[in-house]
Amino acid sequence: MGSNLTGWHGLILLVVVLLLFAAPKLPGLARSLAQSITIFRGEVRKKDDAADTAPADDTSSRPGA
Repeated sequence: MGSNLTGWHGLILLVVVLLLFAAPKLPGLARSLAQSITIFRGEVRKKDDAADTAPADDTSSRPGA
């Protein structure tokens, strides 16, 4: 019987066990993940805005220029 089990069977079994025993925690996990993504996007947006406002090529501040 053990030889008939493949990786896909194990993966499906893992998903079923997670849904059965971790179902009450899934909404909190999803909420936390969404907040993390929102924070990450905000930080990336700030970095992009800061890069856009900085001078692209300031050769006057280099010595010897």
